[in-house]
Amino acid sequence: CTHYLFIIVVAVNSTLLTINAGDYIFYTDWAWTSFTVFSISQTLMLCVGATYYLTFTGVPGTATYYGLIMTVYTWVAKGAWFALGYPYDFIVTPVWLPSAMLLDLAYWATKKNKHSLILFGGVLVGMSLPLFNMVNLITVADPLETAFKYPRPTLPPYMTPIEPQVGKFYNSPVALGAGAGAVLAVTFTALGCKLNTW
Repeated sequence: CTHYLFIIVVAVNSTLLTINAGDYIFYTDWAWTSFTVFSISQTLMLCVGATYYLTFTGVPGTATYYGLIMTVYTWVAKGAWFALGYPYDFIVTPVWLPSAMLLDLAYWATKKNKHSLILFGGVLVGMSLPLFNMVNLITVADPLETAFKYPRPTLPPYMTPIEPQVGKFYNSPVALGAGAGAVLAVTFTALGCKLNTW
């Protein structure tokens, strides 16, 4: 019972952490920096939760199922935002599913080898999620129009634009997110496995 409760708690918290994953659109001056940070936060919750669930059941496919849970929860939450007048189109892409499928594939292809899951699965998720996350930005008809039509009421101090960050990180947020994700996701995946030793 505790294990299943934990899965639910992690799935809900995954949704809470990733609920604003599309908000880099609003931070027009810091969009790429924000995109990278949000991509890594999504990678964290997907890797930890999906790996825990996957190694707990031992059945390839459960990571994808976990990604589906995250997607549905997020759609429901964004539906509430839509009711408040915010745009609904910048997070409808199920960005976690392809990455979760790669996690399942690494586990299945290595005959349920936990260490291969951590190394190969972690790298695959870390490198792929920023790429799929960029689809969210592409699906918005006009990011700048969206940003000005639906302004954020406040910006946290660390996100307050000081000067336009055009070209920051070589203007390649996907490459930066994938590079950082490839390293960090291995640790995230290892944590997900470690949680099963309680």
